[in-house]
Amino acid sequence: MLNLNLNYGKVSVRSYLNFETDVMSKNDSDPRLRFYNLYLEARDLMDIATIRLGRQPIINSIAGGVYDGASLTLKKSDYKFNAYFGGNVPAYQKFELIENFGENFLYGGKFTTTVIPNFQVGIGYVNKNFQPQKYTANRLNPELNLVEVEIENKSNQYEFVTGEINFNQKGLVSIFTRGDYDLNFNQLSKVEFDARTEAVDRLGINLYYNYRQPKIRYNSIFAVFDYGNTHEIEIGADYKINSMFTVIGKFGNVQYKDENSQRLGVGLSTTYGSINYRKTFGYAGELDAVSLYSGYTFFEGLFTPTVGLSFTNYKLNPDDEANNITSLMVGANIRPFRVLSFDLQGQYMDNKIYKNDLRLFFKLNYWFNLNI
Repeated sequence: MLNLNLNYGKVSVRSYLNFETDVMSKNDSDPRLRFYNLYLEARDLMDIATIRLGRQPIINSIAGGVYDGASLTLKKSDYKFNAYFGGNVPAYQKFELIENFGENFLYGGKFTTTVIPNFQVGIGYVNKNFQPQKYTANRLNPELNLVEVEIENKSNQYEFVTGEINFNQKGLVSIFTRGDYDLNFNQLSKVEFDARTEAVDRLGINLYYNYRQPKIRYNSIFAVFDYGNTHEIEIGADYKINSMFTVIGKFGNVQYKDENSQRLGVGLSTTYGSINYRKTFGYAGELDAVSLYSGYTFFEGLFTPTVGLSFTNYKLNPDDEANNITSLMVGANIRPFRVLSFDLQGQYMDNKIYKNDLRLFFKLNYWFNLNI
């Protein structure tokens, strides 16, 4: 994995590459080099504009990932506008442009303002197109004879408008609201509400609500099926006992088309790690899980050992046989210099499928960041 940035003043070349191969046994795909990011960035031009050209990430809850193209961000005072246009990336992030660009492109933008004190208001639009593979199927012709025809769907995939309103009064309450509207299906796709108050000393209370439809491609065969939506609500609280210990509790209910499911979680967070218990019951299945995690840094970041242990008992419905999963993780990070680190981690899991499965991971990190 390579993350290389070259900087000169307000201009940068940013890259993020990954090279992978199986050193123990040869696979058909070995070796494989993936280009996740490779773009030129010019920042704060005339104190207002930032331009990016090349393969770059798109941070969008509807059409995330990377694309080959251009983006422009204008930011002045309390106003911000971002627009982007480009093509989908070839399979396995190959270092080449996609062949049928006219059927595999995306564009969109978002306007945000904080001109109203304590409020942030935004509205955005995204249009993503994806060309599916052609296929043949048997159909009846006007004479009711069976014939084979080629099926070629249009390349439209997602087209959404999205809006959000956020409110934040520090030390009192913060509220996040958002809604997505699907222009292909002409229906509301998602509504999200997340609020937290810290009006009482050491006590935080959260309330979360989510209405969501399954996000299905407009050019997918799955779009013709009858699918249900979900209403999810969760309330939680955390209480800070002192500077070292915080207790956490949450309860949530998910309403499906004709069923319900609940989840419950309690935990203790400390400066040395955390311990949690989680229980789910209802339509989504029954589960009891206990997990423990600890990690602490010694010698000013030179050595960080970690350990994690979990035990889970679950079954998909009350009449099924219960299954157990036990997992253990032990690792360490050694960072002799700020830009260089070594990670070693052992993972063990035991259940009815992966009996005594043990894996070892080693990773070397060196961060390149060159200012010319």
